[in-house]
Formats: sequence, structure tokens, C-alpha cells
Amino acid sequence: MHKPAEISENSAKRTALILAAAQSVVGSAAPISISLGGLAGFYLLQLNGADTALATAPVTGFNIGVALGALPAALLMRALGRRPGFVTGSIITALGGAIAAIALFRSEFWLFAFGLIVVGLGGSFVQQYRFAAADNAPPHFRPRAISWVLGGGVFAAVIGPQTVVWTRDLFEPVLFAGSFVALIGLGLIGAAILSTLNVARENKATTGVTGEPARPLSQIILQPRFMVAFACGVGSYALMSFVMTGAPLAMVGCGFTPDEAALGISFHVMAMFAPSFVTGRLIARFGKERIVAIGMLLLVGCAIVALSGIALWQFWSALVLLGVGWNFAFIGSTTMLTESYHVSEKNKVQGLHDFLLFSTVAFASLMSGFTLNAFGWEMLNWIVFPVAAFCLVLLGLLVLGSRHKTIAGAAE
Repeated sequence: MHKPAEISENSAKRTALILAAAQSVVGSAAPISISLGGLAGFYLLQLNGADTALATAPVTGFNIGVALGALPAALLMRALGRRPGFVTGSIITALGGAIAAIALFRSEFWLFAFGLIVVGLGGSFVQQYRFAAADNAPPHFRPRAISWVLGGGVFAAVIGPQTVVWTRDLFEPVLFAGSFVALIGLGLIGAAILSTLNVARENKATTGVTGEPARPLSQIILQPRFMVAFACGVGSYALMSFVMTGAPLAMVGCGFTPDEAALGISFHVMAMFAPSFVTGRLIARFGKERIVAIGMLLLVGCAIVALSGIALWQFWSALVLLGVGWNFAFIGSTTMLTESYHVSEKNKVQGLHDFLLFSTVAFASLMSGFTLNAFGWEMLNWIVFPVAAFCLVLLGLLVLGSRHKTIAGAAE
């Protein structure tokens, strides 16, 4: 049987660095869309005299786009290879920016929401960067490879919100259009960076060579480790989206400026990705389950700070805790997930995982607007507690089950 070539650590580092650079540029579409999606939606609805309860629908559109694109992105990269697939994703991001800008010039709310769906379709390729880094790294380097790629989000945390600040009023009196025009350029720059990627295209010589037959999806999904990794990944990401989507609207509603709201999102996105430079090492030292549990507890801390008051520092502090908690929980759960499937199974598992993940995230972002409008900022944060508790219980059961098997095996 043909044996796959060993992947060198130097090659893995180069791949991770290129993907991190692309994450910093193309990934900035997410903070731009999230920080402006609700505000621009509110602006367009108010301009047209419509009900503003749907203000966060464009943010939901972005997340729907990521969900809808997850499976096609995985299939496209299986057919064409990672590099052509990722370049295509960056071009789709640029196209979405163009549609969103046109919608703002035409004052069309639903066209703007569609534009963010297209940006989200491009974002589904960005979500595959972490898997590409892990798949093209030796086992001992995988947590760090994932961390490096997500570490590129630190620069996205600067590039995205600063793009908003410097371009938001570029075409005044048409608000926000400049930021989405700028998104076109960011998408094209990302395509240029990704064109330098050099990873082997998957084929029969590089998949299914481990001697392990590809299992049915149902068998993979029903593994306790997969289920817990999936629940913690979805739980942490959905909570993060739920609170983050409502935060800019809540801040503006409390009398703070759109720039202060955008700066809060900047701090949040930086907190999401800055720990990535050490998260991989922390996972290697303390274990994946423990880091995921710490992440969940930090999400609880975010809710506690947010419920303590509505001063600007409380909004910003809560958003920082929200970002760090997401980082620990999501990187840890992603690393757990990569241990639950074989090489020949990765495309279908990764695509299905991200489809289900971002479908849930899209629903969370939509419900954020409705919850904020109906019950206020406090209720957004109260919902964090039961979800985080559920994930912590699942983690505890998984750890106890693993210890029981270890003890039973030693006794035999």
C-alpha cells in the first residue's frame, strides 16, 4: 500500500503562516460585517420607515452564507485543491462587498442582507483555513498550526474595525458604503496572498492511505468525543455570536457612538485571536478538555461583567472576556474534533461540521436582534449560563468516561 509522504514541520509552518496572513486580510470581512451589519441594517430600515426589529438580519445573512457555503467549499477544494478553492473564496468575498455597497447606495435593505450572505459564502472558505493548516502539519504541530492561523485574526481585529473607522463616511451622505467598497480590495489582496499557497492536491494517492476505511457519517458523529467536541464548538461560537451581534446595538442604544461600538468590536476580535499565539502550547501542556472548560468559564465571566452595569468599560470588558473564552473553547474543541476522523473522512466531516456550526450561529445572530429588542441587553447575557453549563457537564462526562476506560484497561 502506498505510504503518504511525511509532512515536514518547516513546510507546515510556511503553510500556517500564509493562511494566517490570509486570515488577517480576508478574515477582516467578519468584523466589518458584524460591527456594521446591524447598524447599517438599522439605518436602512429607519430610512425606509420599516420595523427596526430586523436590524440584525444582515448579520444573520452573513452567518447563513458561512453555513450554506461550508459543504460546497469543502467539495470544491476536494475537486480543485486548497489553493484554487481559497482564491475563489476571496473573490466571492470581494463580490459580496460590491453587492453590499451597491445596496447602500440604493437604500435597499434586503439587497444589503443578500450582499452579506455572499460575504458569508466567502467566509466559509476562511473557516477552512484552520483545517488546511491542521491537515498539512505533523500531529505534534497541529494545535500550534490551528493557533497560528487563528492568530492571524489579531491583525483582522485591527484591519477590520480600522477600515470601518476610516471609510465609514467616505461616501457621505450614504453611510457605511465606503467600508464595503474597501472590502472589495481586501478580498483581492487575500486572493493574491493565497495564490502563493503550496499544498498537495488531494487524490487517491493522498487520501485513504492509512489502511482505515472511510466510515459512515453516522458512525463518526455518534462517537462521544465527536459529540462533545461538536457541542462545545457550537456552544462557544453560538454564544459568542449571540452576545457580540447585539453588543453594538446595545452600546449605541445606551448613548455611545458608532465609533465606540466599532472600537469595542475591535477589542473583542483582538481578544478572540490574540491568545492563539499561546493557546496551542497551553493545550499541549494542560490538555484540550481543560482548556475548553476554561474557555466556557470565561464566557460565564463575560455574562457576569455585562450584567453588572452598562458603562462603556463594562461593555468593552465583557467583549474582551467573550473573545478570550471563545478562543480557548473553540481552538480546544477544533483540536478534539480533528482526532475523531480519518484522513479519508476529513472533507465530509469538516464540511458537515461547519454547515451545522454556522447554521446554529446564524440562528443565534438572528435571535440576538429579537431578544435585544424584546427583552434587552440583560437577557442576552442570562442565556449564556445554561448553555455554558451544559457544555461543561458534557466535558466532565467525557473526561470521567476516559478515566474509567483507562483504569479498566490497566486492571485487565
